[in-house]
Amino acid sequence: MVDADQTFVIVGGGLAGAKAAETLRAEGFTGRVILISDERDHPYERPPLSKGYLLGKEERDSVFVHEPAWYAQNDIELHLGQPAVAINRADKTVRLGDGTVIRYDKLLLATGAEPRRLDIPGTGLAGVHHLRRLAHAERLKGVLASLGRDNGHLVIAGAGWIGLEVAAAAREYGAEVTVIEPSPTPLHHVLGPELGGVFAELHREHGVRFQFGRRLTEIVGQDGMVLAVRTDDGEEHPAHDVLAAIGAAPRTALAEAAGLAVVDRADGGGVVVDEQLRTSDPDIYAAGDVAAFPLPLFGTRIRVEHWANALNGGPAAARSMLGQEIAYDRVPYFFTDQYDLGMEYSGWAPPGSYDQVVIRGDAGKREFIAFWVAEGRVLAGMNVNVWDVTDRIQQLIRSQAQVNTEALADPHVPLDGLAS
Repeated sequence: MVDADQTFVIVGGGLAGAKAAETLRAEGFTGRVILISDERDHPYERPPLSKGYLLGKEERDSVFVHEPAWYAQNDIELHLGQPAVAINRADKTVRLGDGTVIRYDKLLLATGAEPRRLDIPGTGLAGVHHLRRLAHAERLKGVLASLGRDNGHLVIAGAGWIGLEVAAAAREYGAEVTVIEPSPTPLHHVLGPELGGVFAELHREHGVRFQFGRRLTEIVGQDGMVLAVRTDDGEEHPAHDVLAAIGAAPRTALAEAAGLAVVDRADGGGVVVDEQLRTSDPDIYAAGDVAAFPLPLFGTRIRVEHWANALNGGPAAARSMLGQEIAYDRVPYFFTDQYDLGMEYSGWAPPGSYDQVVIRGDAGKREFIAFWVAEGRVLAGMNVNVWDVTDRIQQLIRSQAQVNTEALADPHVPLDGLAS
């Protein structure tokens, strides 16, 4: 039983942590709720950092999950700008960087992920950037505006979601952009070669230069500033700023030091949780980017670094902490906006897991739905500039029904009937 004398502690000031705190109160928990974040800002959402806020289309305040006053109004105790540095599972305490020790009855780890670093000469130069935090976005926003005014060059290492979204933003500011990517297409490990080309063509039409099959080997500078980059083919490319967008690593150090089970880094990393988002310690839970949860639908354990997972995982973990029976098995979902292309993706279909990609609509006009199919079953679906179909796509995925691929490709055949 949960009672008013209990203390629930949340480590992590992102969307998952903030929504968990909100849910605890909404579900009637009257004990102490303490939220710890190593950032000084109140909890905020990350998608605007590479989308609306970076483009100057959204105000800074729009990124926050709640108004600052909401936390006091709901009796949520905040420790901002204060990292959690150790968990003592025997004493059920969390120690902060300033030495403060906080006791917990239940603990939620929502520590998120951090950008991977380039391991090459020149990364200490002033014009080398990452994008993960609000402070990063604030800095990069000014950089893009300056590059646009001065016809400056931005080199982006990595053609994943962050790299492409920043490329689109930089071009809208007027900056010159070169993207360097070891794979043969953008988003290769998510969309495969079949659909990665759609994004390559989109960006080329807007003036982005790609260097596929290449890696950065050095960032060249003078007087502490970036001048150019070198790639492993010996070429040199002009650059005034460089963005490292080579992925993110789950922040598992706190969990590992506490002896919690984690997934090997080679397999994607993350804190191991069960379907109720409990870690190997029954009083410690994990949600959001850091949690590696079982997904029976795909027969695997998965870690999802996207907004919807934080939005839904935080509340699910909160309900589990309260003793409610939950089974967190949501179909992975993410979205992107680049230039005039809007896209939503549902499912999980890494290269090698599917045997064909079925297109419904006109890929040339970028108005279509793509389905990744294995043995007639839909593993994933991506709707590009086609809206209000996510629920039906997810229904198809969940049904695991064998579908007629000709009907799947035919826009005149309703999606609803394909999963029957």
